[in-house]
Amino acid sequence: MLNKIIQFSIKNKLIVGLMILGLIIWGIYSVKQLPIDAVPDITNNQVQIITSSPSNGAEDIERFVTFPVEQTMATIKDIEEVRSFSRFGLSVVTVVFKENIDVYWARQQVAERLSEASEQIPPGMGLPQMAPVSTGLGEIYQYVLHPKKGFKEKYNATELRSIQDWIVRRQLLGVEGIADVSSFGGFLKQYEIALNPDKLRSMNISINDVFSALEKNNQNTGGAYIDKKPNAYFIRSEGLIKNIDDIENIVVKTNANSTPVLIRNVGEVNIGAATRYGAMTRNSDGEVVGGIVLMLKGANASKVIGNVKTRMEQIKKTLPEGVTIEPFLDRTKLVDNAIGTVTKNLAEGALIVIFVLVLLLGNLRAGLIVASVIPLAMLFAICLMNLFGVDGNLMSLGAIDFGLIVDGAVIIIEATMHYLYVKHKGQVLTQEQMDSSVMSNARKMMSSAAFGQIVILIVYLPILALVGVEGKMFRPMAQTVSFAILGAFILSLTYVPVMSALFLSKKIPSKQNISDKIINAVQRAYTPLLAFALRSKAVIVAIAVGLLMLSLVIFSYLGAEFIPQLEEGDFAVELRVLTGSSLSQTVETTLKTAKVLKDNFPEVKEVIGKIGSSEIPTDPMPVEACDLMVILKDKSEWTSADNSADLAELMQKKLEENIAGATFGFQQPIQMRFNELISGVKQDVAIKVFGEDLNKLSKYAKQIGAIAGKINGAEDVYVEQVSGLPQIVVSFQRDKIAQFGLNVEDVNTAIRSAFAGEVAGLVFEGEKRFSLVVRLGKENRQSIDDIRNLFITAPNGNQVPLDQVADISFKEGPNQIQREDAKRRIIVGFNVRGRDVESVVAEMQQKISTQVKFEPGYFPTYGGTFENLQAAKERLTIAVPVSLMLIFLLLFFAFGSVKQALLIFTAIPLSAIGGIFALWIRGMPFSISAGVGFIALFGVAVLNGIVLIAEFNLLKREGMTDLKQIVIKGTSVRLRPVVMTALVASLGFLPMALSHGSGGEVQKPLATVVIGGLFTATLLTLLVLPILYIWFEKFNKKAMKINSSVVVILLLLTANFATAQTKPITLNQAIEEGLKNNREITIAQLDINYQQQLKRSSVEIPKTQLSGQFGQINSYVKNDNNLSLSQTIPFPTVFAANAALGTALVKSSELRANVTKNELVYRIRQTYTNLQYLYARKALLEKQDSIFSGFLKSAKLRFEAGESTLLEQSTAETQLNETRNTLRQDEANIEIYLSQLQALLGSAERVAIADKTFVVSDYKISDNATAANSNPNLAFIQQQIEVATLQKRVQKSRALPDLTFGYFNQSLAGSSIDASNTKFATSGDRFQGFQAGISIPVFYGSYNSRVKAAEINRQVASKTLESQQINVKGQFEQAAQEYLKNKTSIDYYKSSGLPNANLLLTKSESAYKNGDISYAENLFNLRTATGIQENYLSAILQYNLSISLLDYLSGTN
Repeated sequence: MLNKIIQFSIKNKLIVGLMILGLIIWGIYSVKQLPIDAVPDITNNQVQIITSSPSNGAEDIERFVTFPVEQTMATIKDIEEVRSFSRFGLSVVTVVFKENIDVYWARQQVAERLSEASEQIPPGMGLPQMAPVSTGLGEIYQYVLHPKKGFKEKYNATELRSIQDWIVRRQLLGVEGIADVSSFGGFLKQYEIALNPDKLRSMNISINDVFSALEKNNQNTGGAYIDKKPNAYFIRSEGLIKNIDDIENIVVKTNANSTPVLIRNVGEVNIGAATRYGAMTRNSDGEVVGGIVLMLKGANASKVIGNVKTRMEQIKKTLPEGVTIEPFLDRTKLVDNAIGTVTKNLAEGALIVIFVLVLLLGNLRAGLIVASVIPLAMLFAICLMNLFGVDGNLMSLGAIDFGLIVDGAVIIIEATMHYLYVKHKGQVLTQEQMDSSVMSNARKMMSSAAFGQIVILIVYLPILALVGVEGKMFRPMAQTVSFAILGAFILSLTYVPVMSALFLSKKIPSKQNISDKIINAVQRAYTPLLAFALRSKAVIVAIAVGLLMLSLVIFSYLGAEFIPQLEEGDFAVELRVLTGSSLSQTVETTLKTAKVLKDNFPEVKEVIGKIGSSEIPTDPMPVEACDLMVILKDKSEWTSADNSADLAELMQKKLEENIAGATFGFQQPIQMRFNELISGVKQDVAIKVFGEDLNKLSKYAKQIGAIAGKINGAEDVYVEQVSGLPQIVVSFQRDKIAQFGLNVEDVNTAIRSAFAGEVAGLVFEGEKRFSLVVRLGKENRQSIDDIRNLFITAPNGNQVPLDQVADISFKEGPNQIQREDAKRRIIVGFNVRGRDVESVVAEMQQKISTQVKFEPGYFPTYGGTFENLQAAKERLTIAVPVSLMLIFLLLFFAFGSVKQALLIFTAIPLSAIGGIFALWIRGMPFSISAGVGFIALFGVAVLNGIVLIAEFNLLKREGMTDLKQIVIKGTSVRLRPVVMTALVASLGFLPMALSHGSGGEVQKPLATVVIGGLFTATLLTLLVLPILYIWFEKFNKKAMKINSSVVVILLLLTANFATAQTKPITLNQAIEEGLKNNREITIAQLDINYQQQLKRSSVEIPKTQLSGQFGQINSYVKNDNNLSLSQTIPFPTVFAANAALGTALVKSSELRANVTKNELVYRIRQTYTNLQYLYARKALLEKQDSIFSGFLKSAKLRFEAGESTLLEQSTAETQLNETRNTLRQDEANIEIYLSQLQALLGSAERVAIADKTFVVSDYKISDNATAANSNPNLAFIQQQIEVATLQKRVQKSRALPDLTFGYFNQSLAGSSIDASNTKFATSGDRFQGFQAGISIPVFYGSYNSRVKAAEINRQVASKTLESQQINVKGQFEQAAQEYLKNKTSIDYYKSSGLPNANLLLTKSESAYKNGDISYAENLFNLRTATGIQENYLSAILQYNLSISLLDYLSGTN
């Protein structure tokens, strides 16, 4: 097939040329149509439901609005998550759907159920509506509207807001791709009737009378028409209010003396504003009005922004004189920066690749032919991107390596040129000969080229399996690279052979070119290295293995993060003042903050504050919160810092110094919006604590926030404030209300109308429409006394003060309530700076588990980027092995040998060495970007192995038998393609690895891994692979041929078997296995062995000194010699002291091991007990599930028979769903504790508990003093006193004198050896003697100091023992009281609680079946009984855990 395509192409060059021309035209068109954005849109598939209810508190919003909306949404299929947010005046419910669900189908389902939800929401509490169809990337254009200089007095905030709503917004809504425009800031214009309560009371007029008068005097009507030939006259009235005078002249009531009472007689009519829940500021200039343009989901961002800018130019012409629009956040800036970075990197990468190709091919024409594949393959990729809906952005375009793309073309061109040089050196070829040569070589090499490109495509396939955030981020990259490689493959079959035949020189040179000289130089350097490697095979392989082991150790310390943060060029600062602060206070703080930033940092261009919520509250902030948009100048103009992280740190420090009572969290606009929409929080990491009671949730959140504040790397810690909102609460006295003939609704209406205001109609100004609102005058809405003095009109006409029928007081109430999957939650969030996310969260988890004790029903989860990281790592643990298996199978099918497939496969770990070292050297943690880099690296790494092994096999088939010669010749022949492949693939990524442009942060880890990995892969492949080839061939002369289907089956069986092992285990077995396999126990035992070995060194004799002297010693003879031997020995008491200390240290290690064992057993027992509790609770929940399933079935039958209402069926269904949700949480907790147990046991296999029965343990409490004395930790500390005492003894012994003994033997030639001095010694005469000495510590100060230090150390150990004894005794007494408390609870349940629960279950079920009680009563009884049973299980858990703690403290585990 491939050969026929090549043959057709060379024979039909014109057709191929026309196809290329068509590709160029199609590609240029596709480039113009390609949607361009900075980054992929990673927002999950969601629909937001917003309900505005300005007069109601958080608890009422949750009860009457949020809960009905959540319940009606629960039955929609394919929902992943439902979370909600309730605060004063606002409810936001976010329904997250699975990614494969069409958003418009999802909105249709939500819309159908909103009508049902609206019926359940009480009148006057708001109407739920869906948010616009937009995403986290939807806020593409944000602007402010402000008067020009000299016009500030002419336009106030109300007029600017009207201009925004009725001129700017209306025209923007017509732009294609715009979902909506959200107005922000200013005052929403209203016609306000400010009533005077004194005048109302004096004229005996109620607020309802005013409403009635306004409704009756603000309407038009028609009277059909009069037919009067030749015309028809249509009749219509004009009674709508047109201006303030019309309102003032409306008659409210006519007095007894027939005098009309007008609106102006009871109040003032003026232009007012709606109650504000948001504001916008600009720099320190004050408040402004602005808008946020929301892009439609899936629209082309660059095109929409262009359309918006064009429309803005038109809008500016229609604005009133003196008003201007100024954008402050324009996505174009980020898009241009990111795409500029990509373009620059791609251009530089392409130039580097072209330069390397021309240099190593040694032929300009050949280099240009290969280089021309790059733009053509890119055009092909862009065409397919348009077809498959892949946007052009930093990720989809930023990971293309032109070295990979041209690999196939390089193979063909290099082989063709090699063939022409060898076969036709010095000749001039005809076109026909050139065609034949090119066709022959292209056919021969196409299989290798195709195989290499198929390997690259296969390694990218697992990336397409990524889902969620990581899938949206990296799938476009894999698709684009695949498209480009596919295009390059097609071009290699068609375009490259044609261009080679046409444009390569027909005159074949006979001399070496620069390429040959470079390769020869490389060859000269490589040959001795290979020779050394072949001589020292074991050494080279050992070095490679050692480097691999070292790299794995380094990898474990790299840390991990999800994705490196993209520098957007601006800051989004989350500013918060104290909970309950007013809007004006927040505005003042925001302006001060902007002034500090503008005055101290020249990098700041402008500061825009978005306080509270906008008109479309997709970001529902309270009025004490502000998103401060800090718009920065170009990075080249920065002077305070070089990077964003340092600048943010400086800004935060300066703000904290100058602004009191506020907190600041630095992020970036898109990053913050993504975080919020994906996980419901703005910070990088969110710890969500679930539970029911808000006070308990608040307590846990404060504890966790305190822990987070002490952890290095956790910055901008935010603890959600769920309470502390100041409220004036009106508590009704129903007997007084009844006394005056009133009802709660009338009183509520009066309160709401007087203070919040009620809309009594609309006033039209041309096409504009404004609400007509009735409320008390501003001076009558200032204090709690105004509420007390509010008069209510009774049915008999009397005016009753509100404080006569209600108690009115200040109270603190809930600030906001968040829920997720129908459970309340509270959030502790923080950003991570200067450290990787994984290590920060791991430290948090460890400290929370030890320092925060959660009551049953309360538990934490970890979200944000950490959750995304965990999900991505789980997916990669599947994707990477699948990728490796696919590569292995492909290698096996290509070579037909498991042995050679494994041989080539060694390139993968060799490449991983370089990738890991490169990350470590550059100080980068492991991220998903780096993970994708490793996947790409593994595909490229095996190509060089394929080239070498294929050449070795070819030489073997040609008759060579000497393995060493095969290796030497094969590496020599294939050195050029190996070096070229590695260079073009790695250098193509070089600009990305060194990039400092916007978006380079995401590309750097990927490029770093590939470059570092290819460096070691190429070097080690050229040295290690030949050695392994020789070993493999010697080990088994016959190629181990195995049927391919058998290989597949074995691999699949191995994969399945690895995950199928589970080991049931009893508690005693678990303790036994833990004591045998746990790593901490192993470490403790090794420490004992270490001390035992040290003890053997207690008798340490210093080294013996042997010395000699030669030369002229005593006379004229110059060949005398002197040999001496000396030995210094410490004072003998040192040996005894060291021996005693060694024994004490061994015992200390043994006691430390006992402490470790005691702690391990305690943790195993805790975990095992929790598992028993969870299994027992699971059984109880399954029983409840069965009961509620029966109830639901019964309720449905009763409803169909007309015997009950829909409420009964809905209640049964809700209870069943709640039970099943709890059951799922229980099962998840079981998996968590099983993993924890497996880790404690040090088991490689999954474990399961054999004993799932959950019973009360037998126990007899012991005496406190006895228990305290037997605590292993106290024994260990007691031994430390002994160690310190012996250390003092050793120091004293070392201060004693050292002894020295010696012997010498020498010649004294020429010396007299008799009394007459006639006989002289010769060199053969020897003289000997002995010496002895003593070393006395004259300078004793240092010895004395060491002795004193040892004594202090002993005193420290003694005081530590005393302190620990007190602590252990206190802990034991507390644990004993806890045990007695739990025992009392158990006794109650056994004697009373459980029998009553069983009786209640039996009797209630019987009475319900007999019709003696209603469904609601039966359900109440059932909940009571099951609640008792659940509480009994919790009591057993606490009782058994208290026993475990007592055993731990007493050391009887």
